[in-house]
Amino acid sequence: MNITGKLATALFTAGMLTTAAAATAGGYGGGMNRQSSQDASSLDATETANLIYMREEEKLARDVYITLYETWSLPVFDNIAASEETHTTSVEDMLEKYRVADPVVDDTVGVFVDPHLASLYTTLVGQGSASSLAALYVGAAIEEIDMIDLQEAIDASDNADIRQLYENLMRGSRNHLRAYVGQIEDLGIVYVAQYLSQEEVDTIVDAPIERGSSHR
Repeated sequence: MNITGKLATALFTAGMLTTAAAATAGGYGGGMNRQSSQDASSLDATETANLIYMREEEKLARDVYITLYETWSLPVFDNIAASEETHTTSVEDMLEKYRVADPVVDDTVGVFVDPHLASLYTTLVGQGSASSLAALYVGAAIEEIDMIDLQEAIDASDNADIRQLYENLMRGSRNHLRAYVGQIEDLGIVYVAQYLSQEEVDTIVDAPIERGSSHR
């Protein structure tokens, strides 16, 4: 999974989208229960790496949304940050189940073991601090990229419980994207997909909020 590269290389594009959109306008899951432990040897190297990365990737989303809520006081960020907290904890539970060391040793906002995620946090917050519209585009970008990464992780896993976890997170990301796009389009701006295809985004946004035992 490579959210770092995908986001870092396209942040400028997202910034241009917000600027153009503003000119044109003129003017949100539940956690996995703790389960009996499994030996980490039942995971291959890719599954292990994906779980570890997803733990911090979900924390990244939470931390960015917490910070953007503090900046702009938009309820959508507060609501989705609470969901991301539930989801990063769900990944933590799965790490514990498979006896994989948790990379989050300090849960402070903006603190990451992965230095690329630490840098990305700073970049995303910086872009989202430019305007409330830019912040909404940052939120939508994170969710689009999250769905790409989650699909890659699903395709790479042979373990049904891990695949189910990622499917639950995917459902949440679709709901989150709906929320961010709805906020943008309420401003009279037509949302243009940033990482997924426009067809994929339109299909998600046009569908109703998804419910389930682990929806966000």
